[in-house]
Amino acid sequence: MRDLVDIGMGRTARRAYGLDEVEIVPSRRTRSSKDVSTAWQIDAYRFDIPLITHPTDAIVSPATAVAVGQQGGLGVINAEGLWARHADADKVLDRILAAEDDDVSLPELVGVLQELHAAPIQVDLLTEAIRHVRDSGVTVAARVSPQHAAELTPDLLAAGVELLIVQGTIISAEHVSRDSAEPLNLKSFIAELDIPVIAGGVHDYRTAMHLMRTGAAGVIVGYGNSAGVTTTDSALGIGTPMATAIVDAAAARRDYLDETGGRYVHVIADGDVYTSGDIAKSIACGADAVMLGAPLAAAAEAPGKGLYWTASAAHPSLPRSGVLAVADRDGVDLQTLLFGPTSDPDGMVNLFGALRRAMAKAGYSDLKEFQKVGLTVRS
Repeated sequence: MRDLVDIGMGRTARRAYGLDEVEIVPSRRTRSSKDVSTAWQIDAYRFDIPLITHPTDAIVSPATAVAVGQQGGLGVINAEGLWARHADADKVLDRILAAEDDDVSLPELVGVLQELHAAPIQVDLLTEAIRHVRDSGVTVAARVSPQHAAELTPDLLAAGVELLIVQGTIISAEHVSRDSAEPLNLKSFIAELDIPVIAGGVHDYRTAMHLMRTGAAGVIVGYGNSAGVTTTDSALGIGTPMATAIVDAAAARRDYLDETGGRYVHVIADGDVYTSGDIAKSIACGADAVMLGAPLAAAAEAPGKGLYWTASAAHPSLPRSGVLAVADRDGVDLQTLLFGPTSDPDGMVNLFGALRRAMAKAGYSDLKEFQKVGLTVRS
């Protein structure tokens, strides 16, 4: 039964929980971390760790996507980002870093991003970025917005994209519009593709179920929220604490599995994941993988050199992400960030080594088992 609370006369709201409000309860057994598998597979693509990068230029360049793939995760290129708009994206990013050095305020950097994203998308640049990843041999993934999915997808497929991410701040299976332009019909769009599609974000059972019924291979839960970066709540007043959102999407996955007689749709947690403990709790709540943003900005390989923003920062009329300095420019190499070793006790480094240890301490040997671990809620 839903936990409803009165917020005034005749108005109730559902009580929801964030990842910081839940804790994992170990079972009666423990395991050696050497006996634990963090492997994750979606469609025909298998990964050593349940990691998808948030598709932002702050943390993913073509070279970084390759590096993430070589470490066992999935790097996602933003097909509407700087690498698709500027021939020398590294030089363009240097302009952002130089602006920070000149004491330009972080809010003013949003204006710089808006200006840089006003340049048109060039298919040849986008194709070159995708081919760089494809030629390395790792799985190739790219993100498009619902507004540009139909336009860009044929070029992405021709360039060699193997997994498509259709991601907006908020996405639904049914977009209602009075404009003359035909909105994206996700169901027919996905049905015409020969590659798996991951779509989102969503924050509730009903929308997750609707997206699953479009044929999506995975559903993104959350809006990429990071403290001080994504401002969906302050700009739009929209949001649901992530623990509840993940659990609801996992319930939709279970019901859709029954409805279809066995079709499994993956749940990807994207938001409010800052530490290795948050990764573990996301999986424990029912996620199959996490989409990491701000934590990866600490990697030395990240193009933003310690700065982080999401793609919505560049929206021309209503940015829903700020720019935040989350790490030193020197950073820590990606392998250490993901797998250690580290002297940091706060869960910011050795992210997936810690996930393996959490699973072992709780007595579970793989991710699917770990989704059944007990949880408590802080009072």
